[in-house]
Amino acid sequence: MQSTIQRGQLFWASCLALLVTSLSFGIRAGILNKLGVEFQLNASELGVIAATAFWGFPLAVIIGGLVVDAIGMKRLLILAFVFHLAGILLTIFASGYWTLFLSTLLVGIANGTVEAACNPLVTSLYPENKTTKLNHFHLWFPGGIVIGTLITFFFEKAGISWQIMVGTMLVPAILYGLMAFRLKFPVTERVAAGVSTAEMYKSLGQPLFIFMIICMFGTAITELFTGQWIDVLLKNVTDNAILILAVSTGVMVVGRGLAEPVVHRFSPQGVLLISSVLAAAGIYLLGHTTGNMVFVGALVFGMGVCYFWPTMLGFVAENMPKTGAVGLNLMGGAGMFAVSIYMMFMGGYYDKLVAEKLPAGADLAAYTAAPGGSEMAIALGEAKKAAGPGVLNATLVIPIILVVAFAGLVFYMRGRKKPQQLAVAGA
Repeated sequence: MQSTIQRGQLFWASCLALLVTSLSFGIRAGILNKLGVEFQLNASELGVIAATAFWGFPLAVIIGGLVVDAIGMKRLLILAFVFHLAGILLTIFASGYWTLFLSTLLVGIANGTVEAACNPLVTSLYPENKTTKLNHFHLWFPGGIVIGTLITFFFEKAGISWQIMVGTMLVPAILYGLMAFRLKFPVTERVAAGVSTAEMYKSLGQPLFIFMIICMFGTAITELFTGQWIDVLLKNVTDNAILILAVSTGVMVVGRGLAEPVVHRFSPQGVLLISSVLAAAGIYLLGHTTGNMVFVGALVFGMGVCYFWPTMLGFVAENMPKTGAVGLNLMGGAGMFAVSIYMMFMGGYYDKLVAEKLPAGADLAAYTAAPGGSEMAIALGEAKKAAGPGVLNATLVIPIILVVAFAGLVFYMRGRKKPQQLAVAGA
């Protein structure tokens, strides 16, 4: 083990861990329809399986946030590696609904544990530049989704099985696991500064933090639900639905990499307001256009959701530093919990919209099982073509509400003095 803190290596270990998290999203989004066909699952069942990752995430990130100060970020990241390894292997050898459910839950727990360990790790390593470095760290989330969607696209073209696609996640998982075992980790920023546990929990009750938790519901749903379900929602609108996800997430990679001048120019709250406007415009275009204009919608959507997640965390870390690792992880847990609930609800809503577009009294299961090219299969395709944009239109309400909320936040923060950052005890 290293005897001194290797800031750069720890940051890269965090990025590799987040890469595994994002690959799980990108690859799952790309194989979701394939899993439905192979295991004869309908949209509701696929929605529950996909949502399971979002159940495991808040469970792990909240519990991890509560214990990270006590057990340390090193042990937490090693635990994430163990869950990732188990979840990936179980996915590869899945045999049906319940094994997919359990494997996705394990991956979700691993993903949440990564966030629980790495968000406070990044703020501890870079206390002078939290929002920017959180954006640089979180660029590996869309970066991994781009890599994951390209893996599914090209592997599918080459006729490579989805099990091998999932297996590619083992490479970065093993790398970050080895680094976590080898490197020395710092204590969290709150512990280093000597802020008491009682003071931390008191800070969690302030109205501004509660407001940000509520807003996190909306930003997470806007970004993650839309991205995770793009292939399902727009499969019948365009032949390259999965590439839409690659376009939007590619924009997010570039945007987060260029976060420093953007955040400094507009402030975190200003960035959030601009992001919500662009996200609303992007979802509208995705739901109301066809052909190449769908890719324009994906571009605008990517610009909109680009800064949501890391800037929400950065805002809390900079303006409410005494909330510590628990504050950051409650934000992440709240976001993923909201996505899990929304995803389950919208899976059923999607099936309902599809059923409404079929002939009266039609059996959705029978239409789903119909052979390709048959009259029933064609009718189902047309029904799905109409249902996908309907789900996007329903989701559009969320970023519109966020525009109002963040406009109010910008106004409020103009009259509020930014707090001092935590000073390390004894320094």
